[in-house]
Amino acid sequence: MWIVLALAAALFQVLRNSTMKRLGHALDEYINVWGRFTFLLPFALIACIVTGWPAIQPGFVLWCLAFGVTQTLSTLALSKALKLSAISLVTALWKVSLLVLLGMAWITVDERPSLLGVAGVVLSAAGVYLLNVTRARLGPWEPLRVLITDRGQRYTLLAALFYAPSVITIKQAILASSTAVGTFGAYLAASLIMTPLALRTSARHFGQVPRYWREFVGLGLFAALTTLSQGKAYTLTLSSYVEAVKQVEILFAMAIGVLVFGEAQRVRESAVGAIVMLLGMVLLALASR
Repeated sequence: MWIVLALAAALFQVLRNSTMKRLGHALDEYINVWGRFTFLLPFALIACIVTGWPAIQPGFVLWCLAFGVTQTLSTLALSKALKLSAISLVTALWKVSLLVLLGMAWITVDERPSLLGVAGVVLSAAGVYLLNVTRARLGPWEPLRVLITDRGQRYTLLAALFYAPSVITIKQAILASSTAVGTFGAYLAASLIMTPLALRTSARHFGQVPRYWREFVGLGLFAALTTLSQGKAYTLTLSSYVEAVKQVEILFAMAIGVLVFGEAQRVRESAVGAIVMLLGMVLLALASR
């Protein structure tokens, strides 16, 4: 069941990212992130009303605040990285976050994967890495080599380091309440942190929000569906397993590229990475039995 939820989250994430990309061209990345955090809230609130309000466990508020801080820092660092470096380099190195999550969750919340599970996570990360560097026609060590010379890649690594605790903290918020309430509380905290930053950096764009209301509503809907799907999956297995399976979003994006944009040649070039990633997913499925 958790694999189906993780795959659904990956599909919704592709749709969310596509909407964010359109808004990013029209506005800027700060109000884009603000919109993702804020327009998710009404849909998460509807989910809270439908599923009911559970008993809140101690630590819920602190977990939500910790998520708000780490998610905001990770997102802003990634936005900075994309401004300073080529997207191909950033996308490849960003996948280090999966390995960081594996180790951090083991140390902080005692999520102990089996050897088969570790192999699955590592293979999934390796497959995504290979897929990205192949599609971008980079040498396999290029994203790591430029860490020394490229400021943008250092921001990418920072984003990856903050992303892992954001996954851990939202899972803990969900476990201390419910999937819907944990999602709502965590993103309420993130929105409250992001709003003053967006007002400071992107005040001129707030007047354009009504013009793009359909895009913002779509962004909120897909962001909510992504988080609710993966949040429920978090309650059923290890967070690193869920995040590893979610990497299939790249294959979904490639499929869209083939069907809509005729990018079959680029897909053939990425076959090795895709096969390695899918093998990792098979191992994760076996590890969770």
